[in-house]
This record gives sequence, structure tokens and C-alpha cells, in this order.
Amino acid sequence: MQTLIPSKMALTPEGVLQIEWSDGHQSRYTPQNLRGSCPCAECVDEITGKRQVFPQDIAAGIRPREARPVGRYAYQFVWSDGHDTGLYSYEYLRALCECDDCLAKRNDTKEKE
Repeated sequence: MQTLIPSKMALTPEGVLQIEWSDGHQSRYTPQNLRGSCPCAECVDEITGKRQVFPQDIAAGIRPREARPVGRYAYQFVWSDGHDTGLYSYEYLRALCECDDCLAKRNDTKEKE
């Protein structure tokens, strides 16, 4: 299986994070959803795995100030609210994609369950 890696990353003037992947896929992420999906121990209980922070808990004006690569497997975002402890693996980032195709695929999967 091919490991997918981000080849380009940009923040639009509207605040949408765009990632182009090594397979050509164009992902898009609203900052509020991306920040609210942070996988860190503060946002997800380490013992139960239960999410503690949700996208609807995040202020609408949130923005990533910086995206730091972590090895060859993840990004660490520094958010405008000061939060910076989450490591977003490439696999996790790809799974969070909010493009129309990925949203439709996730909805189809939910309907079949």
C-alpha cells in the first residue's frame, strides 16, 4: 500500500486549510472542525478514548498559525487559541478530509451500517 504524504499545504483567505496529497487528492478542512478533531490527550481522554473537545466547542474564528512537520508521518498545528499539543498523522488528516467526495463516501458508509 502506498503511503500518502502531503505535497502542498495552503491556507485560503477564508481560513480553509487545503492539502494536496502525493496521489493528487485535494483535501480541504475548516479550521473549526480540524481543531475540534485534535487527537491530543487534552482533547481525547487517554484512558477511555472518549472525545472531550468537539468542533462545536471551538470558536468560529480559529486559525492555524503554523503547521510543523513531525518526522515523516504527522503535522503539529499551532492554533490561534494557543493549543499546540495534537499530532495529526497523515492517515488521520486524510480521514478528516471535508471535500465533497470524502464527505459523500463517509455518508454512504454510515448509511450502510
